[in-house]
Amino acid sequence: MNQNSPLERPSLSRLRPHLLFVLGFLVLAGIYFVPAFQGKELPMQDIRQSYASTIELREFKKQTGEFPLWTNALFSGMPAYMIAFDYPYTFVGRTVESVLNLIPRPVNLLFVTMVSMYLLLLVIGRTDPDDASPDKPAARRWLAATGAVAYAFGTYLMLTVEAGHVSKVWAMAYAPGVLAGVIQTLRGKYWAGAALTAFFACMELNANHLQITYYLFILVAIYVLMEGIALVRMGKAKQLAVGLAFLAVAGGLGAASFSKRLLVLNQYQKETIRGRSELTAKTTAQTADAAAPAAAAAPAAGSKDGLDKDYAFNWSYGKAEALNLLIPNFFGGGSGGGLDEGSEFYKALVNKGVDPGAARQFVELGAPTYWGDQPGVGGPSYAGAVLLFLFLLGLTLSTHRIRWYLLVGALFMIAIAMGKNLLVINGPLFDYFPLFNKFRAVTMTMGLAQLFFAGGAVLGIHAIVSRNLSAEQLKKPLAISVGLTAGLALVLALLGGVFFSFQTANDIPVLMQYFGDQAMATDMQRALISDRQSMARADGFRSVIFILLAAAAIYGFALKKLKAGVFFPLLLALMVFDLFMVDKRFLNNGNFIPKTQVNSAFEETPADAQILGDKSLSYRVWDQTGSFMNDNRTSFFHKSIGGYHAAKLRRYQELIEYAFPKNTLNILNMLNGKYAIMQPQPDPANPQQQPSAPVAQPNPEALGNAWFVRTVVQVPDADAEMAAVQTLNPRDSVVVDKRFADQLNGLPTLDPTGATIRLTNYIPDHLTYESNAPTEQLAVFSEIYYRGDTDWNAYIDGKKVPHLRANYVLRAMRVPAGKHTIEFKFEPPVVALGDTLDAVFNGLLIAFIALAVFLSFRKPKAVTV
Repeated sequence: MNQNSPLERPSLSRLRPHLLFVLGFLVLAGIYFVPAFQGKELPMQDIRQSYASTIELREFKKQTGEFPLWTNALFSGMPAYMIAFDYPYTFVGRTVESVLNLIPRPVNLLFVTMVSMYLLLLVIGRTDPDDASPDKPAARRWLAATGAVAYAFGTYLMLTVEAGHVSKVWAMAYAPGVLAGVIQTLRGKYWAGAALTAFFACMELNANHLQITYYLFILVAIYVLMEGIALVRMGKAKQLAVGLAFLAVAGGLGAASFSKRLLVLNQYQKETIRGRSELTAKTTAQTADAAAPAAAAAPAAGSKDGLDKDYAFNWSYGKAEALNLLIPNFFGGGSGGGLDEGSEFYKALVNKGVDPGAARQFVELGAPTYWGDQPGVGGPSYAGAVLLFLFLLGLTLSTHRIRWYLLVGALFMIAIAMGKNLLVINGPLFDYFPLFNKFRAVTMTMGLAQLFFAGGAVLGIHAIVSRNLSAEQLKKPLAISVGLTAGLALVLALLGGVFFSFQTANDIPVLMQYFGDQAMATDMQRALISDRQSMARADGFRSVIFILLAAAAIYGFALKKLKAGVFFPLLLALMVFDLFMVDKRFLNNGNFIPKTQVNSAFEETPADAQILGDKSLSYRVWDQTGSFMNDNRTSFFHKSIGGYHAAKLRRYQELIEYAFPKNTLNILNMLNGKYAIMQPQPDPANPQQQPSAPVAQPNPEALGNAWFVRTVVQVPDADAEMAAVQTLNPRDSVVVDKRFADQLNGLPTLDPTGATIRLTNYIPDHLTYESNAPTEQLAVFSEIYYRGDTDWNAYIDGKKVPHLRANYVLRAMRVPAGKHTIEFKFEPPVVALGDTLDAVFNGLLIAFIALAVFLSFRKPKAVTV
């Protein structure tokens, strides 16, 4: 059907083929994740970490019906809306979520990804608006389904599912729908395109992964620029202007439907490691030696806004590592394991006297086969040999102008993923492009590159079908595409060792950690190199076979040896088997565990039980048994000094980096660190005996929830404040930045003798204290200072009073003589404003989509896919 022909009202008969494919997507996702229907779940480390951090909030929600706005469960306190929050007026997002939650996770993730990509590829698969070639809907449906499978089952997305980065997967799932709406709108299908854009923009924001959304916004801007230039050249400037107006309204409504989320994120990020530091490079350099372990894991401070470049580009795809797109294990697969008893590494271990059972377990789970540039990976970003072959064929055969956008999009996403390995592009982007320096782990753009590969692949086959190309016409394009893909894979399989060493500078240090012997580490590296070469060789030949099968199918179709009813399912099957077989190496039924075991990592230990016996209203725990600033296990049971979150408050991160290593006990005391969880050291007299379980060590010097001080030390700036905190005894003295000097004017000589202050009621976002002092005092509270007198407000006997920041991160305030009730309430104005805007714009969004659907059905030139 030509896209410009009049359309009748939608009917069940016309929708039935699409519904069958949608049902097929659900079945396919269910087949891959069968255990999800058997009462099992993926452990999903990030989901478990997030769940642990929200226990305090969930408990209070049971009591009050809503989440508190602040939590003390991690980092001594942070806004709760960054880890759990109510969005009661996001009607569209909540409704869609409720429906999708009827499908087990992660089946629903893959299902939505395929449906969204199917819509985009139906749009892309149409002939160019200026092309007279006939449209063939049946072929478009099959090709769209094939590309949808290719996008959803690319290994990057599957590895992301396995890691539990659910918000990232949702953002990638809805991204194709946004592009579909934009493309339709600029093609002149204003109402239908705008409705798609508005809905999917809303759901993209609902995913709550701003980094993927940010990259998507860049990709949309590139398409608008390229298509806009083409339309102006064709004399269709009016179509462009009208389309842009519709997109502005649709995109604005979609984004504004989550106003509350955008407002709180915009406000919060300014206070985090993604915002501007007040410390200078001189101060951070002076303190770096003492804080080396912590500083290595976080961005350096300085006057520049955003993340440190080294931190942001720590995970960067190597240039040659892009070969993984074609040959999955060319760079060794994942960081640990992947070998078997036939490997040289296993044989070398056994020959060295290692128990065969232990050797087998090590090579399967721990052997360091990965030799790429990244610190560690769960697996390769394999696009699919069949998909890349079809993508190149599409670029060769298609005359659709969108092919250039698909090529630019794919290359741009790969370039960003290379981070520090392609600074000629990423350096200027990081330094000058708005918001680019707010994000890290740029390798995630490899997942979006898959979208463009799938789009190009659909164009290629669609060109063959719509133009009825003969076998003779296909000989040269097929030869070029086969040569560039299968030819390259074959050369690398046969001669990979000539071009690559299959080793890294980290091999020997890593192997030394395992074996502790230089000679043995060297021998094991030789075995490891041999296995890496074997893995690359086997997958190289594998890719050649799949590409040749796909090429043979296409050539057979052109020769009329394969009918369409066989050709399209065959092409889909090749795509499925190609990707399924690789995906199953890294995410399979064995990854699932019973639901009852999902939170087994949070089983209560004797140390936890000992601490929980303390029924004080509020205190904190420092867990020394692991990386306390990168783990939320402690937060599952206690209020933690540390935690795990992608956007920590910058001042708190700086305190831990630069002051905590130098003045540990005093900083622990001022943070009310009442307990430390410690791993007992081995008994020197009996080194073979396993250390006992972690124990809880009380800290009797913890200063409690609040205390009065004798001395105020005023300093001129953040550098001086940090320097003072590094030697501070907080029991008697407090450090205050001079910007708060007005609040200290007229403060009498301090003498806390006989004065008391104690916490009397604890709600995370509403703290109540009782003070009794013979004279005016200065109280310090073991609570994090955050947007004082704006979001956190202080009250004495019900009257609002100012408070100040002390000791770099804490709160302090003047307390008059006598007996008083002191309250701290977290009352961010942005929350109430966000609720109002959410309600208004969700109502407008629903009305807009309803109007768009009504008008597009009535317009004779509307397009229904």
